Amino acid sequence: MRAARALWRVLVGRTARLAAGVHQTWRRSLQLRVVTITLVASSLLVGGFAYLIADKITNILLQNAQSDVLVRLRSGSDYAAKQFGAFSQPQEAQFQDTVDGTVTYLAGGDPTQTNGVVVAITADRVPAGTIEPRTSPDVPLRPLISRELRASVAAGNVAHQIRTGTLGGRRTKYLVYGSPVPTQFGQVELYYVVPLARQDATAADARATVVATGVALVLLLGLLAALVTRLVVTPVRVAARTAQRLSAGLLDQRMVVNGEDDLALLAASFNQMATNLQRQILRLEEMSRLQRRFTSDVSHELRTPLTTVRMAADLIFAERDEFDPAVARSAELLQAELDRFEELLTDLLEISRFDAGFAVLDSEPTDLVPVVHRVAERLAGLAERVGVAIELDVPDSPVIAEVDPRRVERVLRNLVGNAVEHGEAKPVLITLGMDQNAVAITVRDHGVGLKPGEEKLVFNRFWRADPSRARQTGGTGLGLSISLEDARLHGGWLEAWGAPGQGAQFRLTLPARAGDRLNTSPLRLVPADAALPFGGPRDGGLLAIGPGSGAGALAVGPAGESDRAEVTS
Repeated sequence: MRAARALWRVLVGRTARLAAGVHQTWRRSLQLRVVTITLVASSLLVGGFAYLIADKITNILLQNAQSDVLVRLRSGSDYAAKQFGAFSQPQEAQFQDTVDGTVTYLAGGDPTQTNGVVVAITADRVPAGTIEPRTSPDVPLRPLISRELRASVAAGNVAHQIRTGTLGGRRTKYLVYGSPVPTQFGQVELYYVVPLARQDATAADARATVVATGVALVLLLGLLAALVTRLVVTPVRVAARTAQRLSAGLLDQRMVVNGEDDLALLAASFNQMATNLQRQILRLEEMSRLQRRFTSDVSHELRTPLTTVRMAADLIFAERDEFDPAVARSAELLQAELDRFEELLTDLLEISRFDAGFAVLDSEPTDLVPVVHRVAERLAGLAERVGVAIELDVPDSPVIAEVDPRRVERVLRNLVGNAVEHGEAKPVLITLGMDQNAVAITVRDHGVGLKPGEEKLVFNRFWRADPSRARQTGGTGLGLSISLEDARLHGGWLEAWGAPGQGAQFRLTLPARAGDRLNTSPLRLVPADAALPFGGPRDGGLLAIGPGSGAGALAVGPAGESDRAEVTS
């Protein structure tokens, strides 16, 4: 029993794999679909025509046989009526001899021949036993003449049936015709039994010829469909491969143009499109390179005058107590703006390194608990100034992960600073969690939150939810963008959730071991205290951005629906 079950499972598995392979091939191959549809449609069409033609041929052969037998039957009935017309009673002398001679004559004159027409004379409407049935050739004909046929003929009708029986040692299909023969002493029945072997053979040959012709025609149509489809599909496949190479960065790939037909026009148009795209991409790359270089050069060039201005500003700021109050206030404003300007230059340099692909990750085993405490302590003054309490929910034991501590601390500083700025004097909660594969940090605030659609923009450079809102931290507008790049550099996720009036929560998820791929996060992205009355994207959304060179995967869904982010590279 176990062996049978195991064999059954193996057969089911193989069948499932075969079906999956066939389904995949069917979906991927346009040529296979076109040829299959052509074969099926042509098979149905040709099969229908073949059936009609074969049936028509069979009917014609049968009608010819019936017409021939009917003519012979009428002639034989007239002949028998003349032969029996001289007798008033069947008991008269020589009557039975006349019956025998008539049957033999109507059968063709050879009473031993069994391959041709069989003629029989019998009677049911005369005194019983006065006429013995006669058959020429002498064969047992009664099984071929049914009761229904005899009853119809006895009633004075010309009737016929097609019966299958054995005469002469071979089972054959016969056409049986019966006709009444009127006499002075009653009605005699004349039967013609004609074999249909020749007609059946002719019909079988015709059916075989029609079927062979139909099969050949279907195969020819399938071959023609395959050739025509190949002529169309091959350029499409070449275009697809060329497009794949173009998308891979091989911008010099082109299609071969042959002829002047529609396919050649397609190839020429594709090549022209590829040329325009290459020109535009190269132009954009050059502009991007010049822009990155300009940003980097300007940032570096501003370092020298900024250092000089910083030295002068520090000197003025140190002596501000000896100045007038207005001048002292100007010194303080100058110092604050120089600090912000210096931060902006630092962020621009960092962004330029990310854009140029020169950012390097210095991973090392790091305990993230002290990192979280350090960030909270550094922003405690700002939080106290705006009336926001920073709360921590971190494990007592160390949380070790292979990360770049400088970049992680910068990400947390940006997230916590952003939460404090938008906290609306409500507590900000920082939570640290881990599992076997990943570590996660969430920063939860209970401020204004994010409007629908803003979760898609929060990581854009220089984006602000409310441009009229004054910054409390004096940020540059690049903090979350740099944080996103830092998360990507680690191979991690930086995600955001928010809802109007319910605050926002950011989640940073990093692999515990450098180079591992993330599947889930130890902490929920949507906080447990979130209450979305309609449970849909219009009440709040999430932006999940994963590792890779692209912008990440966007997933907008109901809050609390899942705490796993789907990521595409």
